[in-house]
Amino acid sequence: MEKLYTSYSDEELIALLSKAGRETERAFTVLYNRYSSRIHAYCYRIIEDSAYAEDMFQETFIRFYQTAQSGRAITNVPGFMITIARNLCLNYKRDKKDALVLSDIDFFTDTSQNYEQKELLDLIARSLELLSFEYREVFILREYDGLAYEEIAEITGTTVTNAKTRAFRAKQKVKEILSPYLKDISE
Repeated sequence: MEKLYTSYSDEELIALLSKAGRETERAFTVLYNRYSSRIHAYCYRIIEDSAYAEDMFQETFIRFYQTAQSGRAITNVPGFMITIARNLCLNYKRDKKDALVLSDIDFFTDTSQNYEQKELLDLIARSLELLSFEYREVFILREYDGLAYEEIAEITGTTVTNAKTRAFRAKQKVKEILSPYLKDISE
């Protein structure tokens, strides 16, 4: 029976969430399975502390569920979820007032990579620490989550042009930070 629900579109599942009963649970489970890894990764990339990132992740799905049950129209489910996660993470950062440090996050868990590739990926992750939040967030949404500039603009509350500019500048800053290392590799 659950396989049937996996073939439903996001819109159909949202419609089921506003009803009561077993359908609601199944629809939520399908949406959770579709988007949990993306939301989880986003929270961990933005909030370094694993316990708080886990809290933000869980709170995202609680708020999503509550909003969907209220009957509110949700047309872009992953964008809506990332927006919730973003707002929760921003509120946490504002309340915490600590610098966001991404150095302990293991973005890449593929053990088949050779040491140099792993080292370079670790350096990229560490270089993100040096970016302002606006650049880091757009970089993560674009490069790690693969979102379109239109989605990034919607999530961050800016224009598409601004999202493109921030992504470009973030890449430039990462290249600048990594240039001494890249020079060593090429020699």
